[in-house]
Amino acid sequence: MADSLNTNETSQLIASNKVEGTAVFDTDGERLGSITNFMVDKRSGKAEYAVMQFGGFLGIGADYYPIPWQMLTYSTDHGGYVVDLDKDMLGDAPRFADNDEPAYDNTYNQQVYSYYGVAY
Repeated sequence: MADSLNTNETSQLIASNKVEGTAVFDTDGERLGSITNFMVDKRSGKAEYAVMQFGGFLGIGADYYPIPWQMLTYSTDHGGYVVDLDKDMLGDAPRFADNDEPAYDNTYNQQVYSYYGVAY
């Protein structure tokens, strides 16, 4: 019976497995990358970051950019998330390689939020 329920998406909610792989666009509609995962605060349940994969070729050599969740807006027109960033701003943005994920501690969180000018 539970199998017959649509648990992947409603008008207000989306399952985590459907967020992963979703495209991210700048405000001009240019694709920047895609969401590989998102980080959720264990205690509050609040999504803190979307981790966007950007660069490389076919995923090889790509970097991962934690973007504060509140910067993302879902666009039905684009079928993905829109963020007020461009490739130039990503040039100096906090990022990590596939084998070098950060600790996501308070110091790192403040660095990321400060870079994007978002209150932490």
